[in-house]
Amino acid sequence: MADVDSLQRVAAGQGSVEHFDVLIVGAGISGIGSAYHLQEQCPQKSYAILEAKDTFGGTWETHKYPGVRSDSDLYTFGYRFKPWIGAPIASAEEILKYMGEVIDENGIGDHIRYGHTITRCSWSSADNLWTVEAIANGSHKSFTCNFLWMCQGYYDHNRPYLPEWKGVEDYKGLFVHAMKWDPATDVTGKRVLVIGSGATAATVIPAFAEKAAHVTMLQRSPTYFFCSPNANELADRLRQIGIDEPTIHRVVRAQIMFDQDVITQRCLTEPDVVVEELRALIRAYAGDDFEFEPHFAPKYRPWQQRLAFVPDGDIFQAIAAGKVSAVTDTIDRFTEKGVRTASGEELEADIIVATTGFNLSVLGDIPFAVDGKPIDWPDTTTYRGMMFTGVPNMLWVFGYFRASWTLRVDMLGDFVCRLLNHMDAKGAKRVEVRFRPEDHNMPRLPWIEGENFNPNYLMRDLDKMPRRGDKVEWQHNQDYWREKDEVPKIDLDGAEFAYS
Repeated sequence: MADVDSLQRVAAGQGSVEHFDVLIVGAGISGIGSAYHLQEQCPQKSYAILEAKDTFGGTWETHKYPGVRSDSDLYTFGYRFKPWIGAPIASAEEILKYMGEVIDENGIGDHIRYGHTITRCSWSSADNLWTVEAIANGSHKSFTCNFLWMCQGYYDHNRPYLPEWKGVEDYKGLFVHAMKWDPATDVTGKRVLVIGSGATAATVIPAFAEKAAHVTMLQRSPTYFFCSPNANELADRLRQIGIDEPTIHRVVRAQIMFDQDVITQRCLTEPDVVVEELRALIRAYAGDDFEFEPHFAPKYRPWQQRLAFVPDGDIFQAIAAGKVSAVTDTIDRFTEKGVRTASGEELEADIIVATTGFNLSVLGDIPFAVDGKPIDWPDTTTYRGMMFTGVPNMLWVFGYFRASWTLRVDMLGDFVCRLLNHMDAKGAKRVEVRFRPEDHNMPRLPWIEGENFNPNYLMRDLDKMPRRGDKVEWQHNQDYWREKDEVPKIDLDGAEFAYS
């Protein structure tokens, strides 16, 4: 039987039920890429994209802070099927233009339902259908689908993470989290204090420094930065000799991914050497006499947290020019004029901007149920970071941190389409991942090992995530270079897949 609550709502005149073979949740970088692959590889499937916002773009539409840009190169952050033409590190505006071209060139826009906030997803084993309920313009909408493709990302766009600092209400200036930044805010001649030192801080600080009187970066602990010109020599050379853009895109992607694999492995095998190389890159912009202690000497291994990319070393150019200074300390409390640190120093500021990260959102914080029983995600175990035990006909696109997120969008696009076509060939209406006999005594562990990757936003909310096992099939290992060979070869008739 279809979901009883949904039928009751329809009977009450709260909307009809629309059916699609596939529903994609989210019109951000993941959802648009997934829609392209579905159209190309499963043209017989009907689909719709449900998007809560009134436009596409996801993160790139949400973030409005100064200088907002990619933290990955666009040759790999861009899609496999759409050549990137431009500087490797791109602004949000350029990324949105690129996504808009993908939508227009492939007729994807006709499938997007904007302004649809999903309130519940329910699976019925009797019907082998998902019922997806949403609110659009104040009205209830109901959809059914055979397969649910979750592409809504992994963090809460509306509720950024803010520590509970004392005295925030005493501060007389403007205090805002970067995720809530109003582009109309003018920093000209102002003293700006930025709390944090990750990728967002590395983005806003040089942008603020262009107009502000001075910018201070207050950090609890230092971050590793990778400084490089915002150009790709190989791409530029290939263009110069007349190579076509699709070939350039394919070759440069391969070059970048090879180089990323090398640096990732070297961070494990010779981290001290990598640290010295990162410092040399910084000195190229900040000068040979740049002091790394104490503000730019992290205590963790490179790539144990995300390595913040700094195009053209812009933040270090601003530091060398005296426009930016760094303070490494914790906050005791806010004051009327700024912030007092634990060491007693008062940092006065006209504007304080928190770049303290975000709160994790597991599957969009949407209530899920299977046959009327609510799903508690920590009770499930992940299959390769994309499917979950006890949850049929659903996949979550969770990308990479060490490599570009979108590499996994393309990879999982191929996987889902292969799975859907395989189900059709078998005459199967349902697929679910289950433990094999050799998996039943497997330990259930946190989503990711802290020694592998341990950013604060993930560690804070790790208990909300599905669990992993100790075998490669039952974990999200963040290793693109391994998965690019393994995922295309997954045996869809393997013992971990149950069809009916």
